[in-house]
Amino acid sequence: MKKVIINLSALLLLVACKQSNMEKTPYAWPSNINAPKATEKIRTFVQHGDTITDEYYWLNDFFKKGPDSTAVVEYLQAENAYLDTMMSGTKEFQKNLFAEMRGRIQEKDESEPVVENGYTYYSKTEEGKQYYKYYRKALTAGAKEDLLLDVDQLAIGKNYYSISGPSISPDNQWMAYGVDEVSRRQYTLYFKNLNTGEILSDIIPGTSGNAVWSADSKTIFYTSNNPVTLLSEKIRRHQLGTAATADVTVYEEKDPTNYIGVTKTRSGQYIMIYSAATLSSEVRILPASEPNGTFQVFQPRMKEVLYSVDHWEDRFLIVTNWEAKNFRLMSCPLNQTQQTAWKEVVPNRPDVLLEGVEPFKNFWILTERKEGLVQLRVRELPGEKEHYLDFGEPAYDAFVGKNPEYLSKQFRYRYSSMTTPLSTYDYTIASKQRNLIKEQPVLGGFKRTDYVTERRFVTARDGARIPLSIVYKKGTALDGSAPALLYGYGSYGASMDASFSTSRLSLLNRGFVYAVAHIRGGQEMGRQWYEDGKLLKKKNTFNDFIDCGKYLVEQKFTSQGHLYAMGGSAGGLLMGAVVNMEPTLWNGVIAQVPFVDVITTMSDPTIPLTTNEYDEWGNPANKDAYFYMKSYSPYDNVAAKEYPNLLVTTGLHDSQVQYFEPAKWVARLRKLKTDKNVLLLKTNMEAGHGGASGRFDYLKDVALQYAFLFALEGINK
Repeated sequence: MKKVIINLSALLLLVACKQSNMEKTPYAWPSNINAPKATEKIRTFVQHGDTITDEYYWLNDFFKKGPDSTAVVEYLQAENAYLDTMMSGTKEFQKNLFAEMRGRIQEKDESEPVVENGYTYYSKTEEGKQYYKYYRKALTAGAKEDLLLDVDQLAIGKNYYSISGPSISPDNQWMAYGVDEVSRRQYTLYFKNLNTGEILSDIIPGTSGNAVWSADSKTIFYTSNNPVTLLSEKIRRHQLGTAATADVTVYEEKDPTNYIGVTKTRSGQYIMIYSAATLSSEVRILPASEPNGTFQVFQPRMKEVLYSVDHWEDRFLIVTNWEAKNFRLMSCPLNQTQQTAWKEVVPNRPDVLLEGVEPFKNFWILTERKEGLVQLRVRELPGEKEHYLDFGEPAYDAFVGKNPEYLSKQFRYRYSSMTTPLSTYDYTIASKQRNLIKEQPVLGGFKRTDYVTERRFVTARDGARIPLSIVYKKGTALDGSAPALLYGYGSYGASMDASFSTSRLSLLNRGFVYAVAHIRGGQEMGRQWYEDGKLLKKKNTFNDFIDCGKYLVEQKFTSQGHLYAMGGSAGGLLMGAVVNMEPTLWNGVIAQVPFVDVITTMSDPTIPLTTNEYDEWGNPANKDAYFYMKSYSPYDNVAAKEYPNLLVTTGLHDSQVQYFEPAKWVARLRKLKTDKNVLLLKTNMEAGHGGASGRFDYLKDVALQYAFLFALEGINK
């Protein structure tokens, strides 16, 4: 009987799959609908004897408040209306997708508690509410719960609302937090008296959103941004109860290619100002007990040397690439911080990247990366007894969580994989026992055993081995008939790990294979992996992604008519490059907030964040850099040829990749492309780089993107 049941189940599954395939019907894109046509206003730029013609340069006028500002908004609105018309047949499906994805979220929930300085801190979400409430409770018996921030209430009537922090003073009396209501990542700092509930009148605009307390609980340090370029420009000192206009600048960065910020060591004993570009960094340090003192340079910046600092007992710990490609751990006495006093603790290794160290009094946690995978390494102190945590899956994401208690005998880390929801563990060093504190609830009958995750290595055209993380639902046919979505980023040394997504289940459950290409330009395979995907080697990033796409076809995870690609920001640059290089490989591409006008943006230092990026892309003032960047810049390489179906998204208030880049790119594609494939532009008129701020609203954007893919596949429910 058991054998018969198993066979019957298999038969029913086969029938269901066949019925599902039979239900696929091509989406009928509305016909005879005229796409918006942007006005052309020719403007030419000349660099190194080379002339660039930009017929859509005027589209940058919104922030300049020039004569075309109104026309810019009208054009973006026309594109939105065109998208709505073209996708009108999917409206009901989009609503169903949104409801389906929202239905997996446990709306009434509570975060794992974090213990700090005699209190436990946590947040709660309520059913139907977009944001959260932030609480604390004293560790004493019978203590009552205190509501510190009601973000649901604060966000009422706001199209966008984002909170940074909060940060609690050492005496537990004050809270600092930042608010961004525009989505330009420019935060206004507020201060709250936690004893009385009063919000102080000393309000500080134009900051990065973080506040670092000195030991006196009266003085804070914060990062002040340039109002035009939005660059982090000054570190300022503020005294509670005084006007922001009286704040003192304790450090001003003169190099516009550097980012700066202020933080505190894990021990809480030192405040640090860091200044860093892609290739070099510098730290200044001040005892937290001396807020009116002068920050001292830890080690003057050195050419192509990066270093970060933390404090442990009688020494400082330094993670640096000084004479160490993949970084090493060094230490120095508290009173001798110059590089000549640094002593090696953990050496550089050619096959292991050292990403950071978290020092506790009795142990250190080192975050490393080997063969593209994160490793957490525990060193017990005193002595050098060590061990690694075993995660037991072929592809995953793991990182050290929030651990404010320096004296703790355990540490908190977070883990997920493509089949394992985000899970928070407390790990006890002495017993090597891990305790699951919380696993992200996934409603709707999710079972991780219904899905399969794989890790492959793709041999790129130059012989490099590219890690590829793959997930699909059991029963998905791997004979070339399944659609596949390939995601990539590949810039800034940012590693894209194989993590979990509740919304992605809507793709997998409808037969999609999903894959992440860990391409050069990231740092998955070590520092060299990053260096081989930037500046004059940037095209390796694009070639790697294309080769991973071809691998999915060759291995029959999909076929060329069912292969899709997606990437955002610098990953949107990737999308723009690969559709120019291999336009027929992809049936459809989603480019989210894409950086596509490389030459124009990198030639204009008034555009936010441009000067910080010279070490990543190059400075067009350099002739070699200029012509190399121009050779792959998506906007400059649009040609009269066929392109895949494209959905492009942006935000009007985006400070990272400003809206006019994707808008110009779409306008030029419309003019030149020779195919009849769909080209859609969606502008969020109320948000920026990260999209909507609420915990549900962003799912509407996901539903639109998935509906676009499903429409191309003929999947309608």
